[in-house]
Amino acid sequence: MANTTLTLLAAGSLRSAFLPLVAHFRQHTGLAVDAQFGPAGLLRERIEAGSPCAVFASANAAHPQALLQAGLAQECQGFAGNQLMLTARRSRDNDGLDWLALLSTPRLRLATSTPGCDPSGDYTWQLFARIEARCPGLGNAMAGRVQPLVGGRDSLSVPPGEIAGAWLIRQNLADLFIGYAHYAPALASCDDLRTLTIPAAWNIRCDYQLARLSADPAALALYRFILGDVGQGYLRQAGFMPFSDAA
Repeated sequence: MANTTLTLLAAGSLRSAFLPLVAHFRQHTGLAVDAQFGPAGLLRERIEAGSPCAVFASANAAHPQALLQAGLAQECQGFAGNQLMLTARRSRDNDGLDWLALLSTPRLRLATSTPGCDPSGDYTWQLFARIEARCPGLGNAMAGRVQPLVGGRDSLSVPPGEIAGAWLIRQNLADLFIGYAHYAPALASCDDLRTLTIPAAWNIRCDYQLARLSADPAALALYRFILGDVGQGYLRQAGFMPFSDAA
């Protein structure tokens, strides 16, 4: 088992949690892990096409469940939670506006990740639908003008170490970005950006699910490590919420 190199395919949002988690696992077990990050929908396609993968960590439940139904996964389990937030460029004109007012301002360029390829985009479209249900016309207007600039097959590549929303705004490609809330602490000290919490009544719960694809005992060890207290501790440190089975 000590000579096995495990391939871990994980949603890009998990990088800040999984890099130290994998280092701890390697030190603790002696098992090597090749952690590769990307949009979960595109990672699922790689797995379906035959790409080696021992454990798959998705930012949603749909992709692991599809692999389970197809007989490609041995088991699945929820392991983390997240929610959405808005990142905005600071400016004299915008700093007095709340999250919904910012999203409702047509002159502000709104960017997201790509639905279908990246669960972050899927969750954002759920947010637009929730806004539309409460404010008819508004959610559809947002969905109509938004630009999915990252997380797709032919999207811009966000440089390593950069957070997509901050990078897009600083590159002057967008004024607003809807993304994951666990990035808020990392952006809190940025003088040029605001991070705005989307209230719970409007927000979308993002449930992350883990799939074990290999019957190798080493794969089971990694799967259990992520679900265990130490692995969960790294997720909490990175700003993720506990997984909840509650509806």
